[in-house]
Amino acid sequence: MASNDQISKKHLLLNPDEATFLELFRILGSSEIDDREFMKCLKVTETMLERRGIIFLSTLGQTALRAASGPMSWIGSTVGWGLNLLSGNTNASEKESDKYLSTVGYLDPRMDLDSLIRPGDIRYFPALCAMASKIAYENKAFIKATVEDRWKMKLLGAYDFWNEYQEKHSTPSFMLHDKNANPDMIVVAFRGTDPFDADAFSTDIDISWFKFGEGAGKVHSGFMKALGLQKDETWPKIAKRDDNHPLAYYTIREELREIFRNNPWTKFILTGHSLGGALAILFSAVLVLHEESDILKRVEAVYTFGQPRVGNKKFGDFMEGKFKDYGIRYFRFVYSHDIIPRLPFDDNTLMFKHFGTCLYYDTNYEGQRVAEEPMQDYFSLQSFFTKKIYALKELGRSFIIPFKHGPEYRESWLLQLYRVFGVAALAGLVAHGPQEYINATRLGNADILT
Repeated sequence: MASNDQISKKHLLLNPDEATFLELFRILGSSEIDDREFMKCLKVTETMLERRGIIFLSTLGQTALRAASGPMSWIGSTVGWGLNLLSGNTNASEKESDKYLSTVGYLDPRMDLDSLIRPGDIRYFPALCAMASKIAYENKAFIKATVEDRWKMKLLGAYDFWNEYQEKHSTPSFMLHDKNANPDMIVVAFRGTDPFDADAFSTDIDISWFKFGEGAGKVHSGFMKALGLQKDETWPKIAKRDDNHPLAYYTIREELREIFRNNPWTKFILTGHSLGGALAILFSAVLVLHEESDILKRVEAVYTFGQPRVGNKKFGDFMEGKFKDYGIRYFRFVYSHDIIPRLPFDDNTLMFKHFGTCLYYDTNYEGQRVAEEPMQDYFSLQSFFTKKIYALKELGRSFIIPFKHGPEYRESWLLQLYRVFGVAALAGLVAHGPQEYINATRLGNADILT
């Protein structure tokens, strides 16, 4: 691979903190788009000029989200407090309590693993990872209580990692050790986009990219920033340690290295929902960049749920080759009309492409292996009406599913209300919920996992 320090001299990096409204609007009518404080790019091309509108929207959106960070956090805290109070939690104001449940948790309050799916079942690890991806949205005390008291596994660590660009601890993650499996397995789970986390949404809409390495294509740098990309846009193999500002990639890599030193048979799985899925797959990419062969040999699989696109086709081809070399299974779970796997746009301008094995599940949780998720014309008028039909079907299903599959599938009043919102407005956003992926791993046909 290319130098491990300087990944690329070819890049487009947006810095919304340096953007002014005048500068933003000027790029819409100017060909000198590289001469801007908020944007760094090596060379302006014809394609770059075609991207002006998307650059404008991405930077404006990030600027707006930075401004809304405080109010969104307050709304999230208020909603969380209200939901915990309504549920009878007498410590509703203690957000770090092991009894405090997030809004995502109240949408789907299931915390126990499926007792019918045991180690050795081909569904076991996907189902475990779907649940781990969901509880990654909770606080550290709640995660510890769930992993150790309910699941009877060991919590190796729960973290809030530092993002050098946002200058915040905005990348939560945790690691568990499942000794029930053979071989024993470590699961590294990254949290997805919290509904009230402006920083996470800002990462989602950041279209910055850089060339990952010689012959390795382009990657989404917004996700890379969340993993620990340095302020000088490098990925040094060894980064300066700062215990007050731990970086996700470096901390987790060293934790794994230490564990493997004393556990010669232990393997690990990377997983996450939404943004967390993007971080899971890119974590493995940085291991490849640094040629961490000893760690890559221990990767059992990467399971992502509702993951956005993370790079272009060249990057996907490069990673598929590396995964084949190391025998790594990569399954990308996509539920029906979930909007997030269709982002960033796959068009001639952005050129983001998925790779890996796509496991697509319809609204009946019937799964199939596909090259790409259906509904490629996702934002067309025809798809708009199709999504509304699906949302109506999901609303009706929410009342039937506990009678068909058991009481543990009974949906909360909050989720049913959210489904009404899906019918009225954003059906694809409601379909993105972790509950759909938990149901898919439990109820879906197991044969597509082989």
